[in-house]
Amino acid sequence: MFLRTVLAGLLVVLFTLILIPLLLLCFIFRMRRPLFGVAKFALRLLALAAGLQVEVSGLEHIDRKRVYVFMSNHLSFIDGPLLFLLIPQPVRVILKKQLFRIPVIGLGMSYLGFVPVDRRGIKQGRRAIDRAAGLIRQKKYSFLIFPEGTRSRDGRLQPFKRGGFFLAAQAGAPILPLSVEGTFALMPRGSFFIRGGKIRVRFHPCLPAGQPGEEPLALTMDKTRAAIASGLSEEG
Repeated sequence: MFLRTVLAGLLVVLFTLILIPLLLLCFIFRMRRPLFGVAKFALRLLALAAGLQVEVSGLEHIDRKRVYVFMSNHLSFIDGPLLFLLIPQPVRVILKKQLFRIPVIGLGMSYLGFVPVDRRGIKQGRRAIDRAAGLIRQKKYSFLIFPEGTRSRDGRLQPFKRGGFFLAAQAGAPILPLSVEGTFALMPRGSFFIRGGKIRVRFHPCLPAGQPGEEPLALTMDKTRAAIASGLSEEG
């Protein structure tokens, strides 16, 4: 477990060093897709180094030409990078602004269209949602949202927050629910070490795009929660 974590850390350092000249080239030529390719390659190496055995199902529900708001349960720090790797099209994430201070990587996330959010206030959260909705409409970016808002403390599905559902409705983007199992045991909240093991990721059929005022927000949240829960062994 310790050696796996050290190896993963060394790969992150190596990736950061490679990213510096690549970022410069992408800035000069106004390219973004090569950064996604390199990031996904690095994440594949990290998954291999960490001993992650990933089983994926339901990819047939994804149209690579469509824009989605992907919504997943959140068990571990592993979830975000893993889903970034597995989702077929480029996907952006709304992240707490402190993560954008990570040298080089934070700059890369900002350039790719990841959206920072200050979680200390409602107004800041709304601004982040507005910005992400604008990117969906104008740039056709897909976003990954964890509707629980944070990682589960006990491995069970937690209550959902409304922000991601406001985003989908405001942008007119369909929600594509997905379920993640196994990552809690490999790297639970508060742990700094990665265990090797099996992970299951299941993509579900998408829910139609909503518009503000059409379908009650609570109903959309219930449908999304039910879809995610259907792919989990236990529902808390």
